[in-house]
Amino acid sequence: MTDEPAVEAPDAGGVELPPKPSRVRRWSRRGVKILVGLVAFWLLVAYLVAPFFWTHYEHHPAMMDAPRVSLTAQGIPGDPLNVGLIGTKEELVRSMAAAGWDGADPVTLRTSLEIAGSVLRDRPYLDAPVSPLFVFGRKQDLAFEKPAGDSAKRRHHVRFWESTELGRDGAPLWIGAVTFDRSVGLSHRTGQITHHIAPDVDAERDALVAGLRERGRLREVFQVTGVGATLFGRNGGGDPYYTDGELTVGVLVAPGGEDDAPATLDNPPVIRLKEQLWSAVKPMLESIQADDEDAP
Repeated sequence: MTDEPAVEAPDAGGVELPPKPSRVRRWSRRGVKILVGLVAFWLLVAYLVAPFFWTHYEHHPAMMDAPRVSLTAQGIPGDPLNVGLIGTKEELVRSMAAAGWDGADPVTLRTSLEIAGSVLRDRPYLDAPVSPLFVFGRKQDLAFEKPAGDSAKRRHHVRFWESTELGRDGAPLWIGAVTFDRSVGLSHRTGQITHHIAPDVDAERDALVAGLRERGRLREVFQVTGVGATLFGRNGGGDPYYTDGELTVGVLVAPGGEDDAPATLDNPPVIRLKEQLWSAVKPMLESIQADDEDAP
């Protein structure tokens, strides 16, 4: 058996032909096109289609024009606004006290030194001040906190801003941002000493409302769209947070009254579908955050 001579491809009259693209290269180009198409589809759905269908204000249309996030003194977006209470100032103060929340002291030199001592010496400071954030062009009108340890570095806290325009039946709405301070450190944005918040801001929102409900301080509870579903948000200190984007509103009972079974208004079906999707995504966000905290 003899070997046949190899047949060379014609050189097209001496002109060198360009090499044909390999199968791997063709598939790579096709993969890039598919990836670009998927990203474009995701952007369309996530930022145009989904927000349109996932926006609802049927239980309180005035909230359509409400702010979505607080601002720092430098104008940086701060904590998301995720809770609201409708009632008088007296009703708000009494209800928060009944649910175990203490009014926060104003920020002064004395209170700043006292909170520093609380953190450094691990001693309680039930009325520790909170830093100012701004909504409607002014800092918070009221602030409350609930300790979660022996010092002021770990605490639940909420800021409220009063709005008569967003209220109901002559009672103002107190729109708020509730978060959990998990540690004290330097701001990722400004380098100033600050509290770092836990990323699951929905847990704080739900716990605050549940505490008021358990104490019979609410006669109606419903949700409207707040900041919107957010996977990788950052507050004014650069801390990450995630949220289903809902703002829970509670209507407070009158002084001296209680309601053991407040009316809970249902969200539209499309919002309930979003919540089911969010419940599937949230464990992944918790896992990512846990990995970030464990990383050196």
